[in-house]
Amino acid sequence: MQPKPHIVHLPVYQPGKPIEDVKRELGLDEVIKLASNENPYGSSPKVLQAIQQEFTNISIYPDGSAVALTQALAKQTGLNEDQFIYGCGSDEIIALITRAFLLPGEESIMADQTFSVYKSNVEIEGAVAVEVPLRDGVHDLDAMLAQINDRTKIIWICNPNNPTGTIVSEADLIAFLNQVPKHVMVVLDEAYAEFVTDRSYPDGIRLLSAYENLVVLRTFSKIYGLASLRIGYGMATKSTIRLINQVREPFNTSRVAQAAAIAALEDQEFVRECRERNEEGRAYLQTEFKRLGLKFFPAHGNFIMLDVRRPSSEVFEELLRKGVIIRAGHHKYPTYIRVSVGSQPQNELFIRALEQIPRAEAADVGL
Repeated sequence: MQPKPHIVHLPVYQPGKPIEDVKRELGLDEVIKLASNENPYGSSPKVLQAIQQEFTNISIYPDGSAVALTQALAKQTGLNEDQFIYGCGSDEIIALITRAFLLPGEESIMADQTFSVYKSNVEIEGAVAVEVPLRDGVHDLDAMLAQINDRTKIIWICNPNNPTGTIVSEADLIAFLNQVPKHVMVVLDEAYAEFVTDRSYPDGIRLLSAYENLVVLRTFSKIYGLASLRIGYGMATKSTIRLINQVREPFNTSRVAQAAAIAALEDQEFVRECRERNEEGRAYLQTEFKRLGLKFFPAHGNFIMLDVRRPSSEVFEELLRKGVIIRAGHHKYPTYIRVSVGSQPQNELFIRALEQIPRAEAADVGL
């Protein structure tokens, strides 16, 4: 059997190593996972109640249009109900966008170190991924604008950027959007938006009314703590949503996920508490990195990318043996690791493990 020739080179996505596997392989009793940017505080108690109630409907197909969830999100965001689409995580919506809009040979612009799913889905459609180097870990919007030509179809902006954790400011984003041709789609991925406390950070949802070529992605996997239920959402104009829906499979989000998402939205106090605790943990880790003489990118999500001054794969293995799972293997930053902000005990355990790993000579702190 012969596959499409343009997919044979694509890497298989490697998720964070499961805790159970590490315990079994290394004979460890205690293992913490700080690799997948999950919420260490779980999800709202209201979510658990909603899931239990939904168990009685397991035999019934979900609402393919997610009407109740749409009503809840429309109320929260102020958007119309025809401006939403849902996916098995926001990464499915990324796949749907490329399926709906990209033809072979067309181009899609993205950063050279960002969420890998953009590039893989672009190339699955036979389109060309145009990768623009980050500047100090941040999207270089001017350089991205310079790459636009008559073959450009979609531009991807991950804000905060995964894995660097940096942000594009509202002023810079608006200046960028004002220069993008109206026929070129801009996908603004705000998976970690709820963690950001910097006042310069833009709210992509508020920009939708001004830019018809804008699509905004959010997810329930991160601050809402529903990662295992796989549900994300996109927002755009009515006409754009309709086109994406035309290539969406029916019933692509479950009854349980929809019910959990509605309950999660209702508990904004839980979201606020998680944001505050994440900010405290983020500050603690950055202070510790400075003390250890380690460079890091300014972090705005629930993860930090830092330079350990050794091949990241080696540090990954050494931390693994100490019961700490982190993320390594960032091809443009071979000596950097990404660590999720955990609970305070998890953060302290990570720092103790990191202190025990030999490093190269100290470098200047900060970027």
